[in-house]
Amino acid sequence: MAEPSLVSGGEEPEERAIEAALRPKHLDDFVGQQRVRRQLSLVLEASRLRGRSADHVLLSGPPGLGKTTLAMIIAAEMNAPLRISSGPAIQHAGDLAAILSSLSEGEVLFLDEIHRMSRPAEEMLYMAMEDFRVDIVVGKGAGATAIPLDLPPFTLVGATTRAGLLPGPLRDRFGFTGHLEFYSVEELELVLRRSAGLLDLRVTSAGFTEVAGRSRGTPRIANRLLRRVRDWALVHRIEQIDARAAAAALDMYEVDAKGLDRLDRGVLSALVTKFGGGPVGLSTLAIAVGEEPETVETVAEPYLVREGLMGRTPRGRIATPAAYEHLGLPLPPDAPFAYSATLFGPGSAPAADDDANDAEFLTDWN
Repeated sequence: MAEPSLVSGGEEPEERAIEAALRPKHLDDFVGQQRVRRQLSLVLEASRLRGRSADHVLLSGPPGLGKTTLAMIIAAEMNAPLRISSGPAIQHAGDLAAILSSLSEGEVLFLDEIHRMSRPAEEMLYMAMEDFRVDIVVGKGAGATAIPLDLPPFTLVGATTRAGLLPGPLRDRFGFTGHLEFYSVEELELVLRRSAGLLDLRVTSAGFTEVAGRSRGTPRIANRLLRRVRDWALVHRIEQIDARAAAAALDMYEVDAKGLDRLDRGVLSALVTKFGGGPVGLSTLAIAVGEEPETVETVAEPYLVREGLMGRTPRGRIATPAAYEHLGLPLPPDAPFAYSATLFGPGSAPAADDDANDAEFLTDWN
């Protein structure tokens, strides 16, 4: 089992209380995601003017970008209570019926990872979202009876990291869909400035830039790194954190200037030094770094591909020129990206992440 990563977008249980304290409480305090904020503000304002519950909202995007925070803000802006649950916790239609039947009028129901909800519960949610009604089945077999149960108007806020796994009928029942994008360094600096104020930290502008540049475009990671820098500064009795102090702290935690951690660099280094830049299959690459293929594919690979350090082709993973540059290694004349350009045409990028090719990605090409 892989050790927890400092630059993972997932939320660790022990940091939830700290994250809750750093979360903005109102839409005006939420940093970044200007397009989604503007659209969501209009939806909420219109519902207030109508005196009705807001339309159901679907928030999608990678972990750590603020989906849960926005759900809490929606409830606060509507001055409504918030009920929180998750898709994996709802495995039976009865579980969902119990939650829905206990909602009060205007309440906001937040379902995290809604794509992982069971199919029977999902089908019950269709009618609840559209008609504010559910049918409770009593009995079994020929004697089963469906009892209709009217629900008070409520707002469902669904969050998902994999919107493509949501069935069309469920996705179409949301009145507003917002996709959250990764943050720029400038936006992350604003997030860090706000968090530093709440944590009573003295950080220079260069210090904020240093932390933001290593945060993978994700506010949750930025706040996590800021807390680790705070710990380092406290132990070393540094009152004001500048770029040098921030860099020293994060170097100690093995987070480099691009935000790569030990696993990321291990994958990249193995790809370049052990396999000549590829192409190499996922299983072989995972064995080389001593990790499970799922860990490499879900934890390390997305960021490496997004940063242009790794490419995916039907024959396996390949290193790009940026990977050699980041590792400080000379560029070989027979590097695999030349093969990729030949295969996909001049100037074309490596093959995109296509689910149809996943079986080929899992094949070892030694």
